[in-house]
Amino acid sequence: MTTHTLIFTPSGITATAEDGETVYEVGLKRGIDIQSICGGKGLCKRCQIEIDTGKHAKFKMDVAESHYSKLSPTEKKAIHDRELPEGRRLSCRTKIYGDLVVNIPADSQERETSIEKKSTKFETELNPSVRLYMVKLPEPTLEENPVDSEALVNTLRNEHGLNLHPSHKMVVKLQEILRRHERNVIVVVRAGKTIIDVWPPMAGDLYGGAIDIGSTSIALYVFNLTTGELAYEKAAMNPQIRFGEDLMSRVSYIMMNKGGDERLTETIRTQIREMLAGAVEALDIKLDQFLDLICVGNPIMHHLFIGANPVNLGVAPFTLAVKDWIDIPANELGLGLSDAAQVSLFPLIGGHVGADTSAAYLTQIERMKDRSVLLVDIGTNAEIVLSHNGKVAAASSPTGPALEGAEISSGVRATLGAIERVRIDPVTKDAKVKIIGHDDWIADSDGSLEGRNVVGICGSGIFEVMVEMANAGLLDQSGLFKPEAAPHRFSQEGNVWTYLLLDQPGNPIIVKQTDIRAVQLAKAALFAGAQLLAETLDCQHFDEVLLAGAFGTHLDSKYVAEIGIVPMASAEIISSVGNAAGMGAAMALLNVKDREAIIAAIKDVEKIETALEPKFQDYFVSAMKFPTASAPTGGKTRGRRRAR
Repeated sequence: MTTHTLIFTPSGITATAEDGETVYEVGLKRGIDIQSICGGKGLCKRCQIEIDTGKHAKFKMDVAESHYSKLSPTEKKAIHDRELPEGRRLSCRTKIYGDLVVNIPADSQERETSIEKKSTKFETELNPSVRLYMVKLPEPTLEENPVDSEALVNTLRNEHGLNLHPSHKMVVKLQEILRRHERNVIVVVRAGKTIIDVWPPMAGDLYGGAIDIGSTSIALYVFNLTTGELAYEKAAMNPQIRFGEDLMSRVSYIMMNKGGDERLTETIRTQIREMLAGAVEALDIKLDQFLDLICVGNPIMHHLFIGANPVNLGVAPFTLAVKDWIDIPANELGLGLSDAAQVSLFPLIGGHVGADTSAAYLTQIERMKDRSVLLVDIGTNAEIVLSHNGKVAAASSPTGPALEGAEISSGVRATLGAIERVRIDPVTKDAKVKIIGHDDWIADSDGSLEGRNVVGICGSGIFEVMVEMANAGLLDQSGLFKPEAAPHRFSQEGNVWTYLLLDQPGNPIIVKQTDIRAVQLAKAALFAGAQLLAETLDCQHFDEVLLAGAFGTHLDSKYVAEIGIVPMASAEIISSVGNAAGMGAAMALLNVKDREAIIAAIKDVEKIETALEPKFQDYFVSAMKFPTASAPTGGKTRGRRRAR
């Protein structure tokens, strides 16, 4: 029987399908969360999927329309009845005839991905760019032959010291408001320079949003700009994941598929548009109350969002289309906001150090000033900022997606059922784990695994399983397995050794020798980047190491220290600062002085291009080892493992 490979996104789970099986059948067997209340009979129309055709360099896969069945009569009728949007398929009616990349939209997932980008506390004064001024214009008389627009300008100048002029659109609205509300009007002013709208009195408060556009997830924070209070927050998966787990894969997709950049741009804008619409609905406000949006993201996300092709960022010299702070009318981006709304993006530091790093740095500027502090955001690219002796330098290291669960045999995103904590008994070599959604420890050795559906290992679990294996004597410092230490847990397929973490029927959770290698490459890249920054600024120690981002929030400082991913870092000096990128965007939303501060500060940051530094490779190689593991041993067993 012919078999095919399916990649399910956004989870990144791989499955094998037999020729003619439906996507639903394969997903059901593999534990993929696809909604269905009819059991795959084509009745409920809930098991909707999207199939991404084209070349996927990340997955080494070329998906053609011949790889799956044509629309079934059930699907055609569902499209006609508007139960199935154009471009989607029903997984229970889509048969597989070749390799596929299958995206499960959020509204088709049985359970949502566990995305935590909660806001964290920050301090700034309330001084937003958009402000409301309520004024009462004088009653007109025949003798003065008054003009309402002139009366508005004069009143704003006399009462608030503003020298402004309304646009044609404002003038048209102004007279009707004045006539109906006894000459009272609320004036909406941006940056103290421009009247962007006029409202009837008591129309409501102003709102604005801060968005962190990550390569994996998107976080939206909506604030009341009149009171400064956080009014709404929401996180969602970045739907671009189906075009590639990491950033370079998405650049490759663009290079290999005509119109790929436009497709990725529309994908991210659609997701943000839907999130903004959800916020407006949840808050029960009008669109013209939502007027300011501050966005941050890495350089590729930044460029795709504004509609700039990021291909140049994939090759030296990594040229940016734009680097400075930029303001864009919201209607140019198709985000579904009012014509008066504006979108602003933070400045970038360099070709691989983006606006998200600038925003994170903004939140920690005072904490880092005149101290030796390393700020790290661990993701598919690790972005690093170091302050020392009054100087600041930044770099990016290509860690890849392994630390977030991708390219790991049992790796998954942070979904319900994913392993986030690991402990391995140093005597029995058996493991117990904690999974997202449950507080208790479970294991395959005591029956506690029964009834649990463990889907895989997420990023924080990856850190812990590596350190626990090293501490339990299951691998040596070089990263090679020691199968003789636990014969009941190790097995060999071909020339690849596998450690059985959990013996779960139907979906055993395993760690392969190749997984160890992927983590070594990732941790060595981050270590080398941080070491280069330290050398550049002649820094011999760190006062603090700050982990930014949702991923860093869930890491245990003990395991961060013991895995050897940051030089000169003990557990005592490592702490999390939460989603600093999103909070930096929020600070700039609420206070124009913070915008001015980061624009000025970025000009003094020295950018280090790791790809051009000769010593990067030396540091990289030296950081491959696992510090807490035993040293490699000689002899027959060691030689046998090396041969594998």
